Amino acid sequence: MLRLLLELLPALALGFWLGRRRPSVAERIAPPLVRFGVPISVMGLLLKGGLSLQMLEAAGLAVAAIGLMQVLIWTMPLLRTPLRHSSNKLGACVGNTAYVGIPVTLALLPPDALPISIGYDLGATLLTWSLGPVLLARPGDQQGQRLKQLAKSLGSSPAVRGLLGALLVALTPWSDTIAALLWLPSRVVILLALTVVGMRLGGVSTEHAADPRSADMGVASASLIKLVGFPILMLALTTALQLPAVMIQALTLQAAAPTAISILLIAEAVRHNQSVAASLVLRTTLFAAVSTPIWGWVLTRLI
Repeated sequence: MLRLLLELLPALALGFWLGRRRPSVAERIAPPLVRFGVPISVMGLLLKGGLSLQMLEAAGLAVAAIGLMQVLIWTMPLLRTPLRHSSNKLGACVGNTAYVGIPVTLALLPPDALPISIGYDLGATLLTWSLGPVLLARPGDQQGQRLKQLAKSLGSSPAVRGLLGALLVALTPWSDTIAALLWLPSRVVILLALTVVGMRLGGVSTEHAADPRSADMGVASASLIKLVGFPILMLALTTALQLPAVMIQALTLQAAAPTAISILLIAEAVRHNQSVAASLVLRTTLFAAVSTPIWGWVLTRLI
């Protein structure tokens, strides 16, 4: 827990401070970091944690849990009505697993939880970029070239490229040596990525979160579902399936991650609900500074 507080929170806080004062810095740092640094980091983390079939199982469970939550949200008036906007409905169960969930796993759980967490991220990425543009678009908008957009989004995903790189390295006789060499750079990249996330949130807070109407846009309800309701659903699902303790812990922690920035990016792309998405990303990330350590304590003590 102390490691989480000493790594994740200072990086986010520093980035948030920089983002409010120098928003353009993130625009210069983020592209090379995402294009080169994050895939290398994912490679190092995967090679360190080991590649296994649990990754595929975790990806399937991520898709199943998010899909189930979406069905409940869109069909039950008790959930659909307070959330109001499509950004809230999708953001209530899609988390920032790549830049928040995985560092939390590294800080709180044993190494064998890492491939499970990355598998969750891959499954959630696939579902988000396939359903996101459809669910967040204005009613009546054209949804052409969805398959092309999905392929492009997945191809540019740092997690996907890092996974492919790790698979190639694992086939060589130097995989252990390369894993050892990549471990320290992997940790550094994660801290830099968290700082960039903080910068993006700082910029978001300046541009969007000051909107006084945001409190009436269902953001509070979506935040509660994302940080409390959805992790409870994942915990119940994985417990009912009688999965190993480490899978229950890893998957529930990923479910407890704050709303993914990809929700904001998709909302900006379809030009719909941008302010709602921005407020949800910002608030859940700030509240997760409290809720994530609590979830970590509960899972590591009781599971």
